[in-house]
Order: sequence, then C-alpha cells, then structure tokens
Amino acid sequence: MLNNFIDNNLKWVHKPEDFSISNDKITIITSPNTDLWQKTYYNFINDNAPVLQTETDEKYFSFTIKTSFNGSQRFDQCGIAVYLDSENWIKASVEYENEKFQHLGSVVTNNGYSDWATIEISTDIKAVWYRLSRRESDFKIEYSFDGENYKQMRICHLFKASDKITFGIYACSPEKSSFKAEFTEMKITECMWYAHK
Repeated sequence: MLNNFIDNNLKWVHKPEDFSISNDKITIITSPNTDLWQKTYYNFINDNAPVLQTETDEKYFSFTIKTSFNGSQRFDQCGIAVYLDSENWIKASVEYENEKFQHLGSVVTNNGYSDWATIEISTDIKAVWYRLSRRESDFKIEYSFDGENYKQMRICHLFKASDKITFGIYACSPEKSSFKAEFTEMKITECMWYAHK
C-alpha cells in the first residue's frame, strides 16, 4: 500500500468530462454546478463532484499531495477527500470566495450532515500541500504553503471508516464556472500522526 498514489488502482466517483493522468500529475478541468454537500444549514444536497480515489484497509498511513489551482469564481475548490459514500466523507481544500480572500477549509460529513470549518487566506496563494493521516477511524488533516512546514487544520472522526476506506483527490465548481486543478508530489507513507506518549 505504501507507494505512489498513481500506481494504485484508482477509481472515479463522478468521473469528470475533462481530465488527464500521467506518471507524476493528475489534472481535472471542473464542470459547472458540481459540489459535495449534505443538508446542514443550506438545506440542500449536492453529490456530483469528481473524486479520484484508491482503496485501502491499512489503518495507519499518511497521504501527502500538492494542489495547484487557478479558480477565480465563487466556490471553485480543489483538494483531498475521503469519500466512503454520499453521506459519509471528508474533504479539505482551498475554496475561492472573491478578489480579496479565499477559504482554506474542511468539511466532515457523518450520517448525511456536513459541517464546514475555515480560515481566510490570500487569493495570491495558488498552491497548497495537504497531508491526510489515518489512525483507525480518526483522521488528521494538515496543510503547508511550502511543502515542508505543516500545520494542523483538523482532527475528526468518520463513523463508517472502521475498516476499508477510499481516499484521494477532488475538484469542483459549485456555480457556473470551470477551472483547471493540478495534483502533483503525491505520496503514501507510514503514518506521520504520532500517538500521544
């Protein structure tokens, strides 16, 4: 399991119309009106964003990836995902808001209800590294702006992640826009989220 992400048996959830996969890069061109969200607050469900994933029953590992993006319309987003089914998943991404700022955030969806936790970052930032670490049914999400120094975004639990899971990348444009998202520097390693001593 501990090898290059692209070398794994990748499968699409909601396959996009326009994408490419090479030995060291994945590119997704988003389609308008695509998103992942369940019920909370907005009272709507959207479950059509493309997610490219691999499957594992490994209980302890880390997945690291660099995302590069040029989204410029409200809610354009790309990042990482753990998508088990339409009602149980995690996503972490940068989501464009306006010319002044964008959101670096994460959504955890358990049993059909989503939350959303964010911080504001500059729209000058066009690349972010993510590190997703699993410890059984718990997950830690970290981000970096240089690929070396990581900061914690979130620790969370997925109730349906007790055994085999699927994880990978996603990109989408919830409104009437489209942009190119690129994913590089993908690696799967031993778990970098260490147990408390």
